[in-house]
Amino acid sequence: MTTKVIVLAAGKGTRMKSAKPKVLHHLAGKSMLAHVLDGVGVLEPETTVVVIGHGSEMVQQEIEHSVSWAMQSEQLGTGHAVQQALPHIEDNDKVVIAYGDVPLTRASTFEALYALCDDKTVGLLSVILDDPTGYGRIVRDADNRVTGIVEQKDASVEQQAIQESNSGMLSITGARLKDFLARIDNNNAQKEYYLTDIFKLAVSDGLTIETVHPQDVWEVFGVNSRIQLAELERIHQNNCATELMENGVTLRDPSRIDVRGPITTGTDIEMDVNIVFEGVNSIGTGVKIGANCVIIDSKIGDNTLILPNSVLEGATIASGCSIGPYARLRPGTELADGAKIGNFVEVKQAKIGDGSKVNHLSYVGDAEVGNNVNVGAGTITCNYDGANKHKTVLEDDVFIGSNSALVAPVTIGSGSTIGAGSTISKDVAAGKLAVTRAKQAQIDGWERPEKKR
Repeated sequence: MTTKVIVLAAGKGTRMKSAKPKVLHHLAGKSMLAHVLDGVGVLEPETTVVVIGHGSEMVQQEIEHSVSWAMQSEQLGTGHAVQQALPHIEDNDKVVIAYGDVPLTRASTFEALYALCDDKTVGLLSVILDDPTGYGRIVRDADNRVTGIVEQKDASVEQQAIQESNSGMLSITGARLKDFLARIDNNNAQKEYYLTDIFKLAVSDGLTIETVHPQDVWEVFGVNSRIQLAELERIHQNNCATELMENGVTLRDPSRIDVRGPITTGTDIEMDVNIVFEGVNSIGTGVKIGANCVIIDSKIGDNTLILPNSVLEGATIASGCSIGPYARLRPGTELADGAKIGNFVEVKQAKIGDGSKVNHLSYVGDAEVGNNVNVGAGTITCNYDGANKHKTVLEDDVFIGSNSALVAPVTIGSGSTIGAGSTISKDVAAGKLAVTRAKQAQIDGWERPEKKR
């Protein structure tokens, strides 16, 4: 059988009070719909059909996954939504149906649901809830066989007491799905076509309904409000923090770290509070990260120290480096072993060599800095002429005095020294001292102006 996936993502999400479609609201740095598409990706479907409606153009523009689109112009229920995807479904397909606003379902849960389905069996993901209010209830007979699902508004008092609840996710063959959807009606309190009505048809046709439960109940929690979105964000972040600690990371407060993308870690890492990881990051063994740091798409080598309030984006850091506090490393920054970037220093599109130091209040951009270079406080690489960027090269063992401006393109030869307060616009040969300063004048008899009374 060929695998197909249908993801329902047409809802407006009125309670979100947003112009943005509900499924595009972000959790851990990416949309809820993207989380779902990543999860079902484990099934390696030939086609994933996303049913869209409200804000369809926005959804199509943001989602980068390879999917097919189906339009639900009118919101007439989940059964009607799935019907819009049927042109993409063949009889011999094995179909999994998921929801774009249920972002935390594990890939392993999708695999277990998929495995239940065959020509004589419909798979159903159900969950035992302490408070099942709002969920459809799983109805079973005396032999514990599933006989159907009843929605909350249509359930009797006895049925509302049932704790086994419907997640909405199921697996079924394409032929069965088409047959059952053609036979359901909207004779219910909502006057909608319920996808859940296919289960009583399956039972009447002699099929077996097999259920599987998720490992954790939050895997089936959907989002209808920003409050619920925040609750799932905290669940997800707690899971990320737990995984980090299990892998050898010390977190000073596991509730004060946000992981918004994949992160690989070595061991004996220490992280203080309020650290945010975005994108894809790699953290080596023995790294220490201070409070209030933001790290984006960066690779940090072993035994590096990142002091508080530093921001790293698109940076590659070798081993034994020291960064911050209040440092900003922008995309294209590469630090070699033992390099040091100090407080209030910004580095962009620059390579800093072994043991080199940029300690204070400096900007180094579009530069190549050799080994054992010292860049003094207040140094600026003047890399932009108003139209184009130009490169600054500092060869090995260069010493740049404080408050210097290096006007690119310029090369400072190995072992040379730039006197403090200089503006250097021409290349400096190796081993030379370069100084550019106005002659100091001292004026006798000068009096400081006073305010007029």
